[in-house]
Amino acid sequence: MRLFLLTFVTMVAFAANSLLNRAGIVLAGAESVAFASLRLASGAVMLGALLLLRRGAEPTAAPPLKRGFAVLSLLTYLYGFSLAYQALDAGAGALVLFAMVQITMFAGAVMMAEAVPLPRWLGAALALAGLAWILWPGAEAAMPPLASALMALAGVGWGIYSLMGRGASDPTRETALNFIWAAPVGLAAWALFGAWEMSARAILLAVLSGAVTSGLGYALWYSVLPRLGASRAAVAQLTVPVIAIIGGALLLGEWPDLQFAIATLVILSGVALGAMPARDK
Repeated sequence: MRLFLLTFVTMVAFAANSLLNRAGIVLAGAESVAFASLRLASGAVMLGALLLLRRGAEPTAAPPLKRGFAVLSLLTYLYGFSLAYQALDAGAGALVLFAMVQITMFAGAVMMAEAVPLPRWLGAALALAGLAWILWPGAEAAMPPLASALMALAGVGWGIYSLMGRGASDPTRETALNFIWAAPVGLAAWALFGAWEMSARAILLAVLSGAVTSGLGYALWYSVLPRLGASRAAVAQLTVPVIAIIGGALLLGEWPDLQFAIATLVILSGVALGAMPARDK
């Protein structure tokens, strides 16, 4: 039960992060690179402060190559996500992102020889089908190729970042160091490509997204990943778009119709099936 609650809190943080990002860029008028950079810097400051407040022995440092890949995958996700949402609507973007996360993490599970029982494959397929039912764009909806490619790249980045966090001996420290190493790159990108002018509302949204739903949320995610496994973690993340849409309904008054309610049940049924423990032979 504790693992379920921690996973649920993490998924809520991910959904809130998506809502904050869209609000900052679309409603508050923030430029995408600037928003992503401030989000990254805020997460680095928050996690760095947590490290300074802690006491105890330092765990073994991650190898430089592994750290480099973790930082690169984090940057790929953050900037691909923000840039894609300039052109993609929320539904289409979420579908592309989490479909690619699903594919990446399942591929990682197979490559690492993780046992993936049949119910988990069926649960993933059922959840992904329900997600597609909710978010698949109609014939009139445009899917800009560049924005779609950027969101797909963000999904691959987040999938790899999640896979690399499974073996972290100290999740908070690993997440903090990834953010701290990535922050200078983000600030350089902001200086070269971003707009310096941001409204107070956009700054607040970016700081909340970075410090709370990204920094603390990702540290929590790293802590639950070893107990979930790659395939079950991939299935669990398919609930994020559903939570985000429900949050949008509660905050913006955009209430779902009957089709959404049915598709939500399909997704949650798939998650429940995929989360079932494997039976011993």
